[in-house]
Amino acid sequence: MAHKKKAHMKDKEWIEGAIKHPGALTKSLHVKEGEKILESKLKKAEHSKNPTTAKRARLAETLKKMHHKGK
Repeated sequence: MAHKKKAHMKDKEWIEGAIKHPGALTKSLHVKEGEKILESKLKKAEHSKNPTTAKRARLAETLKKMHHKGK
């Protein structure tokens, strides 16, 4: 049982390590802080010429698909 618990914790840790600059995607897409990024802007950003913006947009899409417990 302890082995499964450790594996589960590692799954959560990758998310913490992946988000190094919270709010950077919002800022690069010129969306006001606190507002949601429109789906159309996010899809367009996934194919951005800027590799960092594209990577952040793909990560945002991935995280959006995850189910959050207790919220």
